[in-house]
Order: sequence, then structure tokens, then C-alpha cells
Amino acid sequence: MSLNNNFAQLQQEKVIEIEQLLREYLPVQSGYQKIITEAMEYSLMAGGKRLRPMMMQEVFRLFGGTMKAIEPFMAAIEMIHTYSLVHDDLPAMDNDDYRRGRKTTHVVYGEDMGILAGDALLNYAFETAFHAFELCPQDKIGKALQVLGEKAGIHGMIGGQVIDVKETGKQIDREVLDTIYELKTSALIEASMMVGAILAGATDEELEKVEQMASNIGIAFQVQDDILDVTSTEEVLGKPIHSDEKNEKTTYVTLYGIEKASAVVEERSKEAIALLHELPGENDYLEELIIKLIHRVK
Repeated sequence: MSLNNNFAQLQQEKVIEIEQLLREYLPVQSGYQKIITEAMEYSLMAGGKRLRPMMMQEVFRLFGGTMKAIEPFMAAIEMIHTYSLVHDDLPAMDNDDYRRGRKTTHVVYGEDMGILAGDALLNYAFETAFHAFELCPQDKIGKALQVLGEKAGIHGMIGGQVIDVKETGKQIDREVLDTIYELKTSALIEASMMVGAILAGATDEELEKVEQMASNIGIAFQVQDDILDVTSTEEVLGKPIHSDEKNEKTTYVTLYGIEKASAVVEERSKEAIALLHELPGENDYLEELIIKLIHRVK
């Protein structure tokens, strides 16, 4: 059976493995603050494709990595991604009641616990990543932590969210929009792939290519999200549609229309695959994952 025919089954198997890993790293639910660990688990185990830890692991494999030190970082990146979604859904941000077909964290636990659950997941992500010091040479862990912190922070995802919130309701140009997408979406994908490469021993030159590849993937992913927000249905997408219009956000679709936005997705996709082919090793699954991720329908 070809990879293309077997891809969905293989992806599901990898998702199950990642979710087992996430459960291993979740905090024990005990103490007077037990409600926050319950809310963390509700948020983290809400489903999804587990793309960031999966991409981290596949790049790690691409460079021949075998150490278990990758595992706490895989859990950490998904905790960071999840906290960002929990906070995105809050009334003060996108004010969404559903994500992945079920009620959002603040709807179930209250807005106060929604905020604290996001805070807890972010902090616990780094607590989890620190476990890698027990499993790997410290120089690699230090560099991986530096990338993770920067890409998740004010010069990465949080910075992108700040610009996004500040500019909502305003007409912005492509340069500002690209900056939002690069920071808000690409940064965590860059962190995922770069950490995998670092822990597997990639050179600085190879790491630059991985970062650029991930940047292209992130931009394409976000532009495809813009398109799906207009063309998909709530049932297929698993979250409200037309939320960009509701929140008065400038997107590639509002700037250029669906056809030109689709061309950008295709261009960025080709650039990402070309960079992947310049890297050592082979990983057919990773290539197929990138293609399907960028051209997804939900």
C-alpha cells in the first residue's frame, strides 16, 4: 500500500501515540487547586491533529534523532499551542463558544479559570521541557529552550497576537498582515521543527533552512485558514465560520480575494517542499504531512 493510500491511518496512529505521551506529562489532579489541573486536561485533550509535536518528531527523525529528550519538548509545544487557543477563545479576544466541536474552556470552567488554565499550561510547558535536561546533553537542551521561549514570546506568537488584537477592526496592509501571520502562526511551527532539528544535531545552515521551511508552512497554513473561514461550514471546520468578518479582521481573502489567496498557498507550499528536499535524509511521511496540512479542508 502506498504512503498516500495509507497516510490517514498512519497519521491517526501517530496522533494516538502523541496523546498517550501528553497524558504521561499532564500534572496529577490533586490538592485544593485541583480544578486548574482538570481544566488543563480538558483543554489539552480536546482533540486536534497534534501537528506541532508531530512535525517536531518527524524533523527529529529526518535528521536521524533517536533520544527520548524529544518527548518532553513534544508535550511542551502542544501545551503552548493549547494555551494560546484557550486564550484566543476568551470573550476579550475572539469570544468563541466552540472549538473542535465542543464547548471552549472558559464556557465550561468560567472566564477566570479559562485565563488561569491558559497561564498554567504555558508555565507547565516549560516545567515539562526542563525534564529534557535529564535525557540529553545540556548544550542542545539550552539551545532548544531558547528557540522555544523566543518563538512563543513577544518576538514570536504573543507578539503576533498583540499586533492582531491591536489592528482588529482596522484596514491593514500586506506587510503588517504578513508580520502577524509570521509571528502568530509560523513561529510555533518554526519552534516545533527547529527544536526537532536541534536535538537531532542539525548544523546551523540546516537549521536556517528548517526555519525558512517552517515559516512558509505557517504562512500557507494561515492563508488557507482565511480561505476556509469563508468557504467551509461550521460542521466541517469544527469551529464558527465567518469569524474574521465578525471580528473585522483583515485577511488575505479580504485583501486579494479567494483566487489570489489560493495562489499564495500554492507558492508557499512549493517553497516549503523545495527546502525540505535540500535537507539531508528522507521522510516521505513528513512531506505528505506538509502537503496535506497546507491544502486541508478543515
